Amino acid sequence: MLGLLVLGTSDCSLIAPVDPTVSGTPNGTTLPPLTGDNVMSMTVNGANCSANSYPNKPCVSIQICEPGNTSNCQTVSDLLLDSGSFGLRVFKQAIGAGVLSTLTQVTDGGGKLVGTCATFDDGSADWGPVKKATLILGNEPPVLTPIQIIDSTFATAPGGCGTPETDPTDGGFNGILGVGVFAQDCGAGCVISSGVGIYFGCNGSATGQACNGGSTVALANQVTNPISLLPVDNNGMILELPFVPLGGTTEADGYMVMGIGTQSNNMPAGVTMFPVDLTGQYKTTFDGQTISAFVDSGSNGLYFPTPTSPVLRDCGELDSAVAGFYCPPSVKTLSAATKGSSGSPSSTVNFNIGSLFDFGSGNFVFQEIGGDIGSPLFDWGLPFHLGRNVYVGLEQKSSSLGTGPYWAY
Repeated sequence: MLGLLVLGTSDCSLIAPVDPTVSGTPNGTTLPPLTGDNVMSMTVNGANCSANSYPNKPCVSIQICEPGNTSNCQTVSDLLLDSGSFGLRVFKQAIGAGVLSTLTQVTDGGGKLVGTCATFDDGSADWGPVKKATLILGNEPPVLTPIQIIDSTFATAPGGCGTPETDPTDGGFNGILGVGVFAQDCGAGCVISSGVGIYFGCNGSATGQACNGGSTVALANQVTNPISLLPVDNNGMILELPFVPLGGTTEADGYMVMGIGTQSNNMPAGVTMFPVDLTGQYKTTFDGQTISAFVDSGSNGLYFPTPTSPVLRDCGELDSAVAGFYCPPSVKTLSAATKGSSGSPSSTVNFNIGSLFDFGSGNFVFQEIGGDIGSPLFDWGLPFHLGRNVYVGLEQKSSSLGTGPYWAY
């Protein structure tokens, strides 16, 4: 799907014309081994992802446990690692009944059961209750946090919740692990106002039970980025992925490293820090215009307004199923300047855009996927992460790079 929208941030997914039965190009570039309690393996279309996933899908595995009881846990893989959203959302089918039945339902200020909805541009959505679980990321200490259980049968989804997805096959993943620059998916706005449209109070959990038009929810009960709750490595994280050549590879293996400057394996070096605003956005100057931008590992391409030059042919001219993506006759090299939310600092980023129909058959990881975002925004998606370390600085947390929220690379 093009332009997947999760709680105000754009994540884009694509079912590309690739043939998984044909052998692709092995991953030609690898990262050196990295160890530590704060290190999690991240694979793009590798071992942590389900078979035949869409291209450029970064995946991790975590343990989901009974609240306060780490002897009753289940490891869940095929979780989309998404630096453009906040908190864990997981399909109920991906969690065994022995753990799922122990999770604690969150209630709002009026005692109603809290449900939440993440909507997507194609009209689909993830709907379900907010429950508390204990999570274990890597070998970090366990953290107790609210998560969303994606369950289309929970009560009655509000009218604005689109078409709720029913299972992992429908969604394209077992869940989403949101590790963006904010601690909660809504924050203070949902503490003081019921009109934000993210949380809803439901009369019961059974299908058909009514949910109101909005609900206030305390910070402690909002879906939360679990990194913010870690005792030490809680000021952000680093996404590390290898370079991938033009034409792609079968998979790319890297790391998610928790904390910035908190351990010997996450000391920042040679990077520029770019502050972001209260919406998590900064600036990008491209094609003569300065527009809002964001970094988002959950988007599987680079999405931006179609430039005046060079000509980037729409793939829809070749196949209507992939309209909106770019299919230039040959690979085009472009550049843009990324800037802090106030306009500085500034750094030039060069990138490539190719045609979906020129990608190597059997490959699933590409640096040159791109498309028209349809608005004055620039989405630095998964291809931006290939070959560089991207630092995600959490709000109100400090490191040697500064105080978050920020991106650094």
